[in-house]
Amino acid sequence: MEIEYYGANCVRLSTKKATITIDDNLAALGLKTVTKNGDIVLFTGTPSDLKTEPKIVISQPGEYEVSGMSIQGVAARAHMDEAGQQTATMFKIIGDDVRVAILGHVYPELNDNQLEALGTIDVLVVPVGGNGYTLDGIGALTLIKKIEPKIIIPTHYADNSVNYEVPQQPLEEALKGLAMEPGEPQPKLKLKGGEFSETTQLVILERQ
Repeated sequence: MEIEYYGANCVRLSTKKATITIDDNLAALGLKTVTKNGDIVLFTGTPSDLKTEPKIVISQPGEYEVSGMSIQGVAARAHMDEAGQQTATMFKIIGDDVRVAILGHVYPELNDNQLEALGTIDVLVVPVGGNGYTLDGIGALTLIKKIEPKIIIPTHYADNSVNYEVPQQPLEEALKGLAMEPGEPQPKLKLKGGEFSETTQLVILERQ
């Protein structure tokens, strides 16, 4: 599996069988859409109007099997929801024996049922920009400790090329809350099932 980052919350997961594009609302943020015809498309929040022809668009909780990929959507309280609301969808994706969780703009509290639904996670993709719109470094760390992934990929931090609805914290500021030291930024992350370090790693992906 390969993971690439395209800005905001948008990442693409690629295997030999399929490509999954997550949260491609880039056109609304001043960037170019990256979804291609035939992609599996996921949205953790409100779906964007795409000009391409994806294989399927998923934005609701449930269990899905598409092109050899196992996808589970888990209902969650969005960061800006009131108590009792659950307008966000977290996703657990399994492909090439790698288990990836996409949190999206969730409130920094998950209950036991939600954590059980996510289960064991190898890679956690989590926003860190904060400012009341999404998780900040401290909120992200709260969920990281509960989920216990092997690799953490932060997203949705300040970027001069992205016209965020709410200004986001710089990555350097968010990393203070995470209290973890990242390695050198990478253009993409290549993964194989079972080949993970015993210690949790923080991986910064360069925006494509």
